[in-house]
Amino acid sequence: MKSSYRNSEKTRELVKAQLEERFGPEIASSYDPFTNVMTMRDWNKYGYRIKKGEKALKSVTMVEKKDQNGEVIKRYPKRVCLFHEIQCEKVGN
Repeated sequence: MKSSYRNSEKTRELVKAQLEERFGPEIASSYDPFTNVMTMRDWNKYGYRIKKGEKALKSVTMVEKKDQNGEVIKRYPKRVCLFHEIQCEKVGN
């Protein structure tokens, strides 16, 4: 499984701090943004669902708007809701 994480150190630290606050230092130290924290869409794609009552971890990603030539004309932040693997369960068998 691979997430859509884009290698931002700032967002990595933001999510890690939330994990430590919510689930403790052990979970935070095992945090890998490429494999164990993903959006609901990514978890669903891999056959998992979010457990009932779980609250999302909040993050931000930068979105680039490009013109017809592929030149970036605007960058803006977009909120992202993420879930750690302990907040998920495998669907089916």
